Amino acid sequence: MSKAFRLRALAPHFSFPRPLNMKRFRRLAGFVVLTLVAACGSERDPPTAQNAASVSATSFEVHLPAETFEEMERMGMETPLHGRLYIVLDRFEEPDPDGGEAPEPREQTGVTGVPIWGMSFRDAGADQTFTLTPGAEGVRGYPLTDLSELPPGDYRIQALLSSWTTYHRADGHTLELHRETGEGQNPWISPGNAHSPVETLTVGQNGPSDVRLSLDRVIPPMQLLQEGEVLELGNPRDREQVRFVKIRSELLSQFWGRDMYLGANILLPRGYEEDTDRHYPALFHLGHFPGDRTPFGFEPGEPGSGRTAGFSDYWMSEDAPGMFIITIRDANPYYDTSYSINSPNVGPYGDAITQELIPHLEEQFRMVAEPWSRVLAGGSTGGWEALALQIFHPTYFGGAWSWCPDSVDFHNYQIVNIYDDENAYELDQGWIRVERPSNRQPDGNIQFTMRQEGHYEMAVGDRSRSGGQWAIWEAAHGPVGEDGYPRPIWDHETGVIDRETAEYWQENVDLHHHLREHWSEIGPDLEGKLHIATGDMDSYYLELAVYRLEEFLESASDPPARARVEYGRRQPHCWLGESPERPGEEINYREFVEEVGAYLAERAPADANW
Repeated sequence: MSKAFRLRALAPHFSFPRPLNMKRFRRLAGFVVLTLVAACGSERDPPTAQNAASVSATSFEVHLPAETFEEMERMGMETPLHGRLYIVLDRFEEPDPDGGEAPEPREQTGVTGVPIWGMSFRDAGADQTFTLTPGAEGVRGYPLTDLSELPPGDYRIQALLSSWTTYHRADGHTLELHRETGEGQNPWISPGNAHSPVETLTVGQNGPSDVRLSLDRVIPPMQLLQEGEVLELGNPRDREQVRFVKIRSELLSQFWGRDMYLGANILLPRGYEEDTDRHYPALFHLGHFPGDRTPFGFEPGEPGSGRTAGFSDYWMSEDAPGMFIITIRDANPYYDTSYSINSPNVGPYGDAITQELIPHLEEQFRMVAEPWSRVLAGGSTGGWEALALQIFHPTYFGGAWSWCPDSVDFHNYQIVNIYDDENAYELDQGWIRVERPSNRQPDGNIQFTMRQEGHYEMAVGDRSRSGGQWAIWEAAHGPVGEDGYPRPIWDHETGVIDRETAEYWQENVDLHHHLREHWSEIGPDLEGKLHIATGDMDSYYLELAVYRLEEFLESASDPPARARVEYGRRQPHCWLGESPERPGEEINYREFVEEVGAYLAERAPADANW
């Protein structure tokens, strides 16, 4: 699941855009002076009421040097600048002599991450100075409202400016959103955004500290641009057995009112360059933005570990089934992936993938362009996408493996029933109100709540502009609001659910509901094609919706669904299913590819050139 920010701290098995090469940052002129009135007393004492008031009124003055402005302009950022300014801080710790450099504060954000304060701005020019006062109107902090709760001590502090781009959408709405520039819709590392160096701030009995900061560093492109290339979706370079493709989408460009792109990372079958008469089926592995990573972690000569154990050697052996494995790059102004469906907020990505990207790949590479030869897989977000593409395009794809999918029935939107519950953040138990959890460990311990996650995203960006999980769900699943931005499924501050929006979700994107309503029409084309696996202690309670879907799949008739649903006992997010060779252990990618190969061989026509 979830994603961008939330998983950075909680799900190490997910990978994210590669770390930035800090040596490539440009150091430019200008500075910001921050004066922070600290608490009196010993460094172990909390601030007194008098000093807490002065601390909470502290303002940050952030300077944007002319050189930084000009560099952002050269990189194609829209000027005058409009967007969001952040202050980020974390506790200072002495460097570990053997541990290397600590991550910058901006690289430690998240629901369980370091404190941030965000403020939107408009029409900023060169040599601009911003004033950000935590706790003031228009400034959103997380998890602290202002600085009064900041204990005495040493901190590292950093400013970051994330710019927005204006989109004149085909539906007549004009929106200002963060432009994806090759990193997968992550403002903290997005090329073209500016930030300050990390400085140390001391808060203690010795009085205020002066910290000299400046937005004098512009994040460079993920790859050095060549003639005619654009930042969107990155420009990874071909390597052994792997090809990288990017196309301009006419459908998406028309929707957004500016050039939009789709990309793919393609793992070639063994012998592809030699046996030029042979054609191959394709496994589309869906999910979060893959950047320049290879499908299934393919690295020639590397043994791999965990899910990738033995996969690279197996792929280059005669035992591997001949097929392509393809990941899709479809980051957009809301998130690091589109959810692979047509949406009035995000655009016609379902059509763009099936009518533009896949036909282009089948034309450029020797792919078997038949429904039986196109199969889908993915975990979490990708698990939902694999099911959605198969269900909404039942005759276009030949099978789907959905691992730990995002909520497939919104009676269990994670732990919330959006159709019957009144509030997403809390349960009203009469004399008490109980906070709803959002993430748990397999032992039941709660990592953070629904309210905390929602309020974190509010600090990163309003109007579904956080680049986070709840933001993309509202954008991909919901209708357009009166202001042109996604209509919230609930009040982001209070958690009160909007019943009318919930009804829209049910009729348009609730996968279980869609199957029930249309089974007589689409069932014959889905028989035997659906494979679902999830842990029964999924970290985000996603197994609850799978239970509901399974009940229908088991009862479906005329035709029977012949779907496979399996659960991993006490397994968290994101469990892929049981190994056929190692009972009780999780399947790895080598074993999964063998399963897919056998599935394709069974369904391939007798005259298939494969």
